[in-house]
Amino acid sequence: MNILTVEQISKSYGDKVLFEDASFGMEQYDKIGIIGVNGTGKSTFLRIVAGLEAPDSGRVAVNNDVRIACLPQNPDFDPDTTVLRQVFQGEDPLLRTVSSYIEAVEQLELNPADEQQQAAVTKLSQEMDRLQAWGLESEAKSVLSKLGITDFGAKVGQLSGGQRKRIALASALIVPSELLILDEPTNHIDNESVAWLEAYLQRRRGALLLITHDRYFLDRVCNVMLELDHGRLFRYEANYTRFLELKSEREEREASAEQKRQNLLRNELAWIKRGARARTTKQKARIERFEKLQQERTEYKSDQLDISVASTRLGRKIVEISELSKSAADRLLIRDLTYTAVPGDRVGIIGPNGSGKSTLLNMIAGRVEPDEGHVELGTTVKLGFFTQEHQEMDEKQRVIEYIKEEAEVITTSDGSRITAAQMLERFLFSPTMQWTPISKLSGGEKRRLYLLRVLMGAPNVLLLDEPTNDLDIQTLTVLESYLDEFPGAVFVVSHDRYFLDRTVDKIMAFEGDGVVAVHAGDYSDYEERLQHMKRAEPEPGIGSGGARGKASSANDSGSKGEQNAAAGPDSKDSARVERVKFSYNEQREYEAIDGMVEAAEERLTNIAAEMEAAASDASRLQELVAEQQEAEADLERLMDRWTYLNELAEKIEQQRN
Repeated sequence: MNILTVEQISKSYGDKVLFEDASFGMEQYDKIGIIGVNGTGKSTFLRIVAGLEAPDSGRVAVNNDVRIACLPQNPDFDPDTTVLRQVFQGEDPLLRTVSSYIEAVEQLELNPADEQQQAAVTKLSQEMDRLQAWGLESEAKSVLSKLGITDFGAKVGQLSGGQRKRIALASALIVPSELLILDEPTNHIDNESVAWLEAYLQRRRGALLLITHDRYFLDRVCNVMLELDHGRLFRYEANYTRFLELKSEREEREASAEQKRQNLLRNELAWIKRGARARTTKQKARIERFEKLQQERTEYKSDQLDISVASTRLGRKIVEISELSKSAADRLLIRDLTYTAVPGDRVGIIGPNGSGKSTLLNMIAGRVEPDEGHVELGTTVKLGFFTQEHQEMDEKQRVIEYIKEEAEVITTSDGSRITAAQMLERFLFSPTMQWTPISKLSGGEKRRLYLLRVLMGAPNVLLLDEPTNDLDIQTLTVLESYLDEFPGAVFVVSHDRYFLDRTVDKIMAFEGDGVVAVHAGDYSDYEERLQHMKRAEPEPGIGSGGARGKASSANDSGSKGEQNAAAGPDSKDSARVERVKFSYNEQREYEAIDGMVEAAEERLTNIAAEMEAAASDASRLQELVAEQQEAEADLERLMDRWTYLNELAEKIEQQRN
């Protein structure tokens, strides 16, 4: 069933044409991702479809029965309302009822003796019953929790921008709708929340229209791609992987068509230059044909973002982190972190929101002091810090002036010199745009401009804090290629799983209680290792904590039995000692556990020998440290299991005697 039709919509801002004559239709189960370079008008396109902005021409026709829920790029908030009430802001009668009920309960909690307020709560409770709205409040709390928001009574004005964006996302998700429109929903949420949102949208019935830079997300959630390219809209019945193939085929066809047009143009030009002896009808037709070819609009244009920036020479000593500890608001973020960077290091830093990832980058950059320990940078280190926060820019300053403040000319690794204007063109800022005030740029274009300024400084150590936020996929793809060739070290905080898999070979994971563990491999390797450990964990009641609980339970049962026996035959509770025994699997495990412990100890011994042999190989040493940590965890788990099984064996032996 068709739920929405977009007919030949166009939109321009001044001389800049975002898109024109764009048309497409949506079916009730379409899940559509919108792709395009920053500044092509993706967010504007979404606002027009959602009815929040009018097109210059064309129209959007929405089926009468279709309700639309929308997460805009910059949601509006009431700073004085609570988190839970903010989720239910909207014109829908169901939302208004839930919001009114929550507000009434909050007022009643402030003054429990207020009879008028009691009556209001009772009346609204009845309305909640009539609308069957109780489940909606419960779902809102569940979604907020999954997105990392647990204080439902907090004032919205006291929260960070990222937290407010997550509240707006929760609101869009729980509002009943046939069409859900999301603008960059994966920004400001951690890896675990992204994975949850991905699964949530996969299960959700109804249509979906979204913008995101997360390529794994697009691949797994969307079945249609819309591409905005030079003012034109292209539709692909495909996920992201298939879209890349189809786009490549389209560009090849367009390139071939443009080549044919250029050949015709050259032939006609040669004929014109020879000069026509007489203005015959045939000759006039050829002249008109030439003029038509000249005036034809060239649809094919291959804009390729190109990063080719030199880096400064880097010495042996890069970044040395020693016994680093940091707390914030009485919460331990980092405890005793030690790490030595080596040339070519690619370290991905992951963890829940608020765990201290950005704080770690700021300590490396010298912007935040640690509580204990220290960070030392080599004397040749030149940092490039791409921060998560929007860099302060003079909105009146022109684009080229902003870049020239960092460098007017740079020298690349091959010795060629590139001016600021040339680098701006490589970053898709045309000569006209270079003289545009920064205030006229989109949010994504400002981020791209800021990235260029960081790289123009020729850094040899890069600190990237959430670089995928607000950057388009094309920019990210070229940044990834740049990092492939970058000779220095890179530390990157990101929740973008694709970007991490593409760029890093170590994961520095914030695992709670101040523990920051280093694991060899990319993000998928780390995730696979976590899943393997979860599968290896014994069922509840078995294992380290559960084993002790079970053993304790057995001891308790024995004690109670002995007490009952001591009470004598006249006791109301007859003496029955609960007998303990091995299960079949426990018996087999008991017989093998000594060998398993010995193997784990031998593995640790071998790793220690390898570490001694690799003392001069810093890169291999880091890998062995990660292996050692994993082996120690395995041994600890086995020792807990050994203790439980041997205690149980002693119990069984006592029963026999």
